[in-house]
Amino acid sequence: MPLSPEEEEAIRREFEASRKSGHEEKAADQGPQFFEQSPKSNIQHVVGVVSGKGGVGKSLVCGMLAVELKRRGYRVGILDADLTGPSIPKMFGLSGVHATAWDNLLMPSETVGGIKIMSANLVLENETDPVIWRGPVVAGALQQFWSQCAWGDLDFLLIDMPPGTSDVALTVFQSLPIEGIVIVSTPQDLVQMVVGKAVKMAAMMDIPVFGIVENMSYVECPDCGKRIEPFGPSKLAETAELYGIDVLGRLPMTGDFARMCDCGAIETALPEDLLPDAVLKIETVAAFFDDANSTD
Repeated sequence: MPLSPEEEEAIRREFEASRKSGHEEKAADQGPQFFEQSPKSNIQHVVGVVSGKGGVGKSLVCGMLAVELKRRGYRVGILDADLTGPSIPKMFGLSGVHATAWDNLLMPSETVGGIKIMSANLVLENETDPVIWRGPVVAGALQQFWSQCAWGDLDFLLIDMPPGTSDVALTVFQSLPIEGIVIVSTPQDLVQMVVGKAVKMAAMMDIPVFGIVENMSYVECPDCGKRIEPFGPSKLAETAELYGIDVLGRLPMTGDFARMCDCGAIETALPEDLLPDAVLKIETVAAFFDDANSTD
């Protein structure tokens, strides 16, 4: 049954009120709840990794960023908010692993390299079980993964967002202290449109966009090293200029990435320094927030 004009107006008013409240206010009678950290968590910086559509390698980029930050000596975690398509545990060799509990709090699973991970697949009986949850249940799961999880001391928590601009993305943007997002795209023409949706949603929620990473950007000939662009010339620079965001890197289309993720070896098999500009941007913004907080 379609919404009545009165119901549509009520929803619009609720959204506007919650958007304007930002991360500082906790409205008791309107808008979403801002999720508090658990007593056993001390998370310094939260960064979202998003995409306008599925299948562009968002989780791969999120995993890469986590590994690169960990290699630089930071304490890192990943909250897998892609609840219906959680691929992070498998990428990090945690297939079949289940999260544990301590003192009424969830304990994130830890990879061989020391990255802490919480995902729907870590609380399901079988990793192939479908997640068939409605919006309120999804929001409740996200709140548990943040507020009822003992993350410990983390310099960075990366949020692997679901694709698109759906209810989960809205909940994360409104309820977690996101300092900024990295957008992942591919070279196809329609990407400009879906990137635009992600950029505009972030702007509506007052979330900074760190920049854009283009995945599957080219194929490198194994014999001569020539770069071939299977989707045609990259529109990364054009897209970045159109929306006023930074280019943070281009990743090749290679079977090596798929193999390392399929066998859970992203930490050990990932080549060094793949996305230096993206990592530098995250570090720079984090340093800015640290300086601002130290002067308060």
